[in-house]
Amino acid sequence: MLSGYDLNLLGRFLALSLTAMGLVLLWGEGGILSLGQGVFFGIGGYAIAMHLKLVELGSGEVPDFMVWSGIEKLPWWWAPFGSALFAVIAVFVVAPALAGLVGWAIFRRRIGGVYFALITQALALAFATLLISKQDMTGGFNGLTNYSTLLGFNLNLPETATGIYFVTLATVAAAFFGLRWLIASRFGKLLRASRDGTNRLRFLGYDPTPYKVIAFAVGALLASLSGALFTLHSGVISPALVGVVPSIEMVIWAAIGGRHSVAGALAGALLVNFAKDKISTALPEMWLYFLGLMFILAVTVLPRGLAGLFGEDRPFRASRKGDLFARWRKDRAEADAAGTASAPNAKEIPA
Repeated sequence: MLSGYDLNLLGRFLALSLTAMGLVLLWGEGGILSLGQGVFFGIGGYAIAMHLKLVELGSGEVPDFMVWSGIEKLPWWWAPFGSALFAVIAVFVVAPALAGLVGWAIFRRRIGGVYFALITQALALAFATLLISKQDMTGGFNGLTNYSTLLGFNLNLPETATGIYFVTLATVAAAFFGLRWLIASRFGKLLRASRDGTNRLRFLGYDPTPYKVIAFAVGALLASLSGALFTLHSGVISPALVGVVPSIEMVIWAAIGGRHSVAGALAGALLVNFAKDKISTALPEMWLYFLGLMFILAVTVLPRGLAGLFGEDRPFRASRKGDLFARWRKDRAEADAAGTASAPNAKEIPA
């Protein structure tokens, strides 16, 4: 039986695994490396944290950090988060909508590869900088913390923490099976086709842009849910959790577990974060070196991650079987055969 502390810790790591699983669809299946998933993680985390800060206040009151900054009236864009329903809708809608808009603007111009990665990394840097600079509105570097009530339940009670854990577990299970279904669907095949050969996909009459945008939006949704659930477990959300470094760490979770396997990404997130908890406690100055070493080993020795050791990256291995290009190759072979058969023999050509 897990203690309350261990259960809360496991809940945090399960929440973080949602972001890693989203990268399987985006990076593993779509070939789209995003170094800015921390932005969407932060959107979900701040959306739920804003509600938790407001629900404890009386009429006309403002959060403590606003009082310290001399703000006496709640900003208009904060007010709707007093509703739990609005906060939940924001978690589900804002991040995917932002990813959809950004993705459409980028992918329709056929920008990808390292350029897309750099753009998303710049977004993560800009988002973290904005949160820090607007201390009177966002809590600055300290972020949002010190909340104790959710839907009338005391967050400090063990029963409430257990309930949040099971909500997190159910969300992770739903995301796990949902992603596996999506990857095996026609959408997943087209997404892999856009990864393996965009020009061939266009030749077949498909526009890869919508598939990439949807994959980016789904990854953003999972990151937003990850941020919201992590905030409920940890009791804090801050710029230190949403910037460039956290975004890169999220990619490392997927790389170590296996970017072509949902199960691998889940295991990678749990493994790396458990290691971080133990190593950073005993040797805090050594953790980043250890993380870098794990990433180097994953890239050089285990390019398919831990999942590759157990054959759990089957969608990746099977991507060349029955893929969309098989039809293209078949049609081309038939056309070549027909052309050869109908071509006149040299002896039959009149002089």
